[in-house]
This record gives sequence, C-alpha cells and structure tokens, in this order.
Amino acid sequence: MNASSEKKREVEYDFKEIIYEKSDMVAKITINRPQVYNAYSTTTLREIAQAFDDVSDNDAIGVAILTGAGDKAFCTGGDVKEYSTVYQKAPHRYWNYMVTFDKAVTSIRCCRVPVIARVNGIAAGGGNELHQACDLSVASENAKFLQVGVRVGSVAAGGATQWLPVLIGDRRARWMLYTTDEVDAKTAEQWGLVNKVVPYSQLDEAVEEVADKILNKFPECLRYTKVQVNFWKDFVWNNTIQHARDWLALHMGSAEATEGMQAFVEKRPADYMGFREKLAGGESPELPWGQPIRTCPKCGAKNLPQGFKFCGSCGSKL
Repeated sequence: MNASSEKKREVEYDFKEIIYEKSDMVAKITINRPQVYNAYSTTTLREIAQAFDDVSDNDAIGVAILTGAGDKAFCTGGDVKEYSTVYQKAPHRYWNYMVTFDKAVTSIRCCRVPVIARVNGIAAGGGNELHQACDLSVASENAKFLQVGVRVGSVAAGGATQWLPVLIGDRRARWMLYTTDEVDAKTAEQWGLVNKVVPYSQLDEAVEEVADKILNKFPECLRYTKVQVNFWKDFVWNNTIQHARDWLALHMGSAEATEGMQAFVEKRPADYMGFREKLAGGESPELPWGQPIRTCPKCGAKNLPQGFKFCGSCGSKL
C-alpha cells in the first residue's frame, strides 16, 4: 500500500450553523448565526463538537481558531428563544441539552491542538464560556465580556463559575458573575481573560501571528504541555459539571427561569423585586404559581398551585 492510499481520507461535512475551514495546518471554526449575534442552538453545539473532534483526529492540523461570523459578536451564549420554546416546556430535556453542551466544551478544551479564540465582538453567557474553554484569546478593541446567568434566571455553571476564578481570580470572578457587568477588552486583557487586544482591522493578522508561533514548535511536546496546563480546568470541570447539569435541568421549569427568559424574549425588565418581596412576605416563589399544595373543595382535585384562585379542573373558586 503506497503512502497516498494510507493517507486519511478527508471527510466532508454538511454543517448548517458553523463554517469549518482547513488550510495551511490551521483549522477555523466559525459560529455562523450573525442574525442572533452568534447565539448557539443545540444544532450549533453538535456541529462544534463534531468539527473539533475532526481537528483532533487530523494530523495535518496544528492549531485551531474559534470565532463568530461578522463584526458584532463572538458568541452570545445559548439561544434563549430555543430555551423558552423547547426546554421550558419539557425541562427534563435540558439535561440532554447539557450533555450536548458538555461535549462541545470538552471538544474544545481537550482538542489535540491549541485553540485560539478570535474574539470579534461580544462574548456573553455561554459564549464567554466557550471562549474560556479555548487555550489562548486574541480580542478586538470592540470586544466585551459578560456573564448574564443571574440576570436571565440561570447560573453560569457551564464554565464561568468553574474557570473564571482560575483565569482572573476569585474577586473579579464574583464581580462578573454577581453583577453581570460588561468587561471591556482592555480590562479583560489587564485581568488575564484575554492575551492580546488589537484594533478590529488587525485582528486576523494578530491571530495568524499567534498561530504561526504555535506551528513552529514540536507538536508532541505542545500536545502534552496542553494536557498538563489543563489540570485545574479539568479538575474543577469534572467535579462540578454533572451536578450543574442536574440542577440546571431541574431549575429550567422554575419561576425564576420562566420570568427571566420570558422577559428577555419580550424585551422587558425582569421582575426581580417581585421575587424578593414574595420571599420577604413568607411566600415560596420557586414555581410560577406557587407550590402545588391546594385541593379543590368541590371536585377534590389535588396538587393545585398555591397561587390559583380557581380550580384548574372544575373551575370552582378556591
């Protein structure tokens, strides 16, 4: 068998929501959903995982780049419309969604070659978590970084709660996670969230320069260096992600998640104070209409929500 027949056959992919390019030992994966600021859907996550798995299986690739289409956003996290229309109707399915998310994040973090984040705009929520999964980060001056979990009824346990303390320190991590304030590119560089910030017009050149530096090193030594450096990221991820997956799936049907995501979709402020006032008043606002503890005195229907004024079965006043 000659060398050409032994060469691994290139696989063609029919990706719908990412662009996957390979040239001169560099693979480039672009989230291609600019109409929603490169928010990822379940399909996007599956395609990201498949592309990075291919990178890891391709000896002709020495470095990978992750970015977003256009000049507005790197990635703004999960598609909240998909969350509200799919996973809030069947919260248990969010567990499966988090399995898919885990595969995408792990395919980046454990990719055989270094992965450079080309941050061309906003990196928000899960988008900033994908960014943190990468090895190195080069950002344009217009880039912004933020975690929005507690603002939209979720928890940033898909990488941010685990890795921000490692990358930028405990106090700064808490600031980003608790306040959800934006961090501009220069501050992100000072904090160590990104390696380099350049004008947008120089972004591709700067990323190529980093890629060239990586390619001009011994590949096996580089691969094992990445394995060693990954220790703390692997340690905290492997010790938290299964718990986070279960908690987030249970929480997806809660009142906080419902209000936060509906407010986002409806483009209105979320009623944060309403929840605090209920708690202060002795109510239990974990579920949209309260705990299922009432019984209809007329028809005997059980497990009616605490906040119902009428029976959901016979319509009688409670």
